[in-house]
Amino acid sequence: MSTMEEWLSSIAATASCQEVQHAAPDDLAALAYTSGTTGKPKGVMLTHENVVSNVKAVLQRVVPRESDVFLSFLPLSHAFERTAGYYVPIAAGCRVAFARSTKLLSEDLKTVRPTILISVPRIYERVFAQIEASLEKSPVKSRLFEAAQAVGWRQFCRTQGLAAGSSMQAMLDACAWPLLNSLIAGKLQSQFGGRLHLAVSGGAPLPQQIARCFLGLGVPIAQGYGMTETSPVVAVNTLQENNPVTVGRPLPGVEVRIGENKELQVRGPSVMRGYWKREDDTAKAFIDGWFRTGDQATIEAGRVRILGRIKEIIVTSTGEKIAPADLELAIMADNSFDQAYAFGDNRQFISCAVVLTDAYWRQLTATLKLDPRDPASLHSSAARKAVDMRIRELTRNFPYYAQPRAVILSLEPWTIDNTLLTPTLKLKRNNLATHFAEEIEQIYQY
Repeated sequence: MSTMEEWLSSIAATASCQEVQHAAPDDLAALAYTSGTTGKPKGVMLTHENVVSNVKAVLQRVVPRESDVFLSFLPLSHAFERTAGYYVPIAAGCRVAFARSTKLLSEDLKTVRPTILISVPRIYERVFAQIEASLEKSPVKSRLFEAAQAVGWRQFCRTQGLAAGSSMQAMLDACAWPLLNSLIAGKLQSQFGGRLHLAVSGGAPLPQQIARCFLGLGVPIAQGYGMTETSPVVAVNTLQENNPVTVGRPLPGVEVRIGENKELQVRGPSVMRGYWKREDDTAKAFIDGWFRTGDQATIEAGRVRILGRIKEIIVTSTGEKIAPADLELAIMADNSFDQAYAFGDNRQFISCAVVLTDAYWRQLTATLKLDPRDPASLHSSAARKAVDMRIRELTRNFPYYAQPRAVILSLEPWTIDNTLLTPTLKLKRNNLATHFAEEIEQIYQY
């Protein structure tokens, strides 16, 4: 007998003598760490009951077929992918193909031809951006695309019982759709493999423009909502009840209510045991046995509609969470900057606007041979590049996804009088977003 055979025999003998240990429902199944954007990362304690109950509830709402093929590309450390793209297909007996990388995702979609896709909004945003770029080259294609999107959206609304025009309009849409589907919608569907019957979007809010486009052109996106602390799914739309301005109805067994300050609160068997060795944080996370999500919401006809976050947290379109205050403090620690405002909610990356100190601006313009008194100098690509490099250095200790990748330069201070600061000198983020709206849109056009 070889050494390898002896080793295997000893392992088998040892294993046969051991009793099988069965997990109890309340035993710890996983420690899933949060991103730690409001402090140190917190280890979310998920029990076997938390995970199993969430999987069972999802399967009551969304019923995959054994013949379904999932394409997985999100990291399995992401609670959304782990449950929806790993545990659920195992429980349903489906197949899962793993993408080679996000860069090769478009190729893998066409090769694997998945029937179910678990994704974050960023993937749809990429496809949408590619479409818009191609349409700029052809006014005729652009008009056809807009027509297909409008007709398809009205037809989608009719299937969902949403307002969608007159009966005459419905007849015209039905006549026009076969041609528009062949010329436009079918080509978009083929980019996802051509046989997708469910695309679940989660991890971050799905922009309504994206939802309208893809649903109108026959890509069956259903938006859901959840958190790591809830294992993670709380609510999800279905193809039969799919209102994209909401995140759907709560899963069976999951209770929701609206608390103080419109906070969405959750109770049910999928809610975590608590945070690992963080008793104080655990206590703060619950009120009367209900988990506090930190998100503002309303409940409309039994469906949850997310309004925004109570805490000032930026959630990018890839689902990464960043505390803007931390970034802003790191930038303003340098004497080159008087004020800083980080943004990028529902966008593909983080950017910021800064008010430069007079001394730094004079020094920078002298180096770059720019006129410091000319407002056009603030829009100089050389000036922005130099400031961006300085900000990258100041934020080097942040994760890469949290480092600003574009900057808006300003010399005019943000004050109470110009309505950009509160009386307690805090940033009025909505006002700043409006103030810089045009420049922000220019940043994210590319």
